[in-house]
Amino acid sequence: MLADMTALEIAGQIVALISLGFCVAGFASTRDDRLMVLLIGANVAFAAQYALFQSWTAAVLTVLVILRIHLARRFHGNVAVMLGMLAVSGVAAALTWQSWIDLFPVTAMLLGTVGMFLLRGIPMRLFLAGAGLAWMGNNIAIGSVGATLAEALVVCTNAVTILRLRRMRRRYPGMELP
Repeated sequence: MLADMTALEIAGQIVALISLGFCVAGFASTRDDRLMVLLIGANVAFAAQYALFQSWTAAVLTVLVILRIHLARRFHGNVAVMLGMLAVSGVAAALTWQSWIDLFPVTAMLLGTVGMFLLRGIPMRLFLAGAGLAWMGNNIAIGSVGATLAEALVVCTNAVTILRLRRMRRRYPGMELP
């Protein structure tokens, strides 16, 4: 399998593994702000990986994910900014569309954008889990072992953090938690 890969694909696998550390550290945190900052680093690596695999819709939407994270942190709850982000993402997807595989990053972008702009805590993480599953589908379809592993670990880490947050809410009712 490795022998059949091009040098660009091998580089893509390595870059995807680098993003793994950012993702796991982010989703292991119960603090939304820390999650967002670490996701920026992960998405820089993912964008590079998608470019190396020549998966252009995924690459462009991942660059837009970085912008989305900044905007969602600054304009949380602002539906107009969220709709603008979705419109830009739609145009970018239309301009870079290659095949049905591009449905995965489009779905991930939609779920992640709604989750980050409109939700916090557990509901946001549930939407991000859906986005992670869509990215995992994309990574399987393009053959990125490293990114598939990264997203699988992200989904698992996210699930554990959701359980931790639920436990914290039960243990400390009435206390404001992430």
